[in-house]
Amino acid sequence: MTNTEIIEKLKQLSDEKYKKFQSQLCPNTSNILGVRVPILRNFAKEIVKEDWQSYLHNAQDDYYEQIMLQGMVIGLAKMPLQQWYTYMQNWIPKIDNWAVCDVCVSGFKIVKKNQEAVWEWLQKYQKAKEEFVLRFYVIMLLDFYIQEEYIDEVLEKINHIQHEGYYVKMAIAWLISVAFIKFPEKTKKFLNNYTGDDFTWNKALQKMLESYRIDEETKKWIRNMKRK
Repeated sequence: MTNTEIIEKLKQLSDEKYKKFQSQLCPNTSNILGVRVPILRNFAKEIVKEDWQSYLHNAQDDYYEQIMLQGMVIGLAKMPLQQWYTYMQNWIPKIDNWAVCDVCVSGFKIVKKNQEAVWEWLQKYQKAKEEFVLRFYVIMLLDFYIQEEYIDEVLEKINHIQHEGYYVKMAIAWLISVAFIKFPEKTKKFLNNYTGDDFTWNKALQKMLESYRIDEETKKWIRNMKRK
């Protein structure tokens, strides 16, 4: 399938109402066609059944959906880990909004089978200057490494991230809230030594307070932790 055919197919699958909705969620992204995520996933599955390697080699980036489609294909296609790294290194710099990042990262099932190796590979992105590359790093930790064997290292890594990007701060806040739900004592200790900015801190607390998995007594403690 050529790039022209792919764009034509994406335009056929687009929904004007969804385009407006998604454009509001990604206010700095102007190249949205308006294809819903489940429909885009089905399209990615079609590509994987065909010549997905040629597709990735020739894929263009004119539209938001094209970049998301590439990420989905990389997540769905079966390949050796080293080949996955190569495709990822080419794709990651293309991420320019939170939705492409978060939707695609959740589909990288290969990480579950190669956690230790991917952890080591991932660390080169910890000090990324680009907002969405760094968000990618944080969301990868959130999706795959909030586990007993990694939680201490995850919290340590997060404590050393200093970045002014809104979407990095929101990703860190989200990660901290999930870590608190799953590992409350470890995360309490982390919070007592957290060196991040007030915005990220308060957003993390807000997300904890919104959780139904945290009891009211603990939420009283959380409210008292808010920075003025």
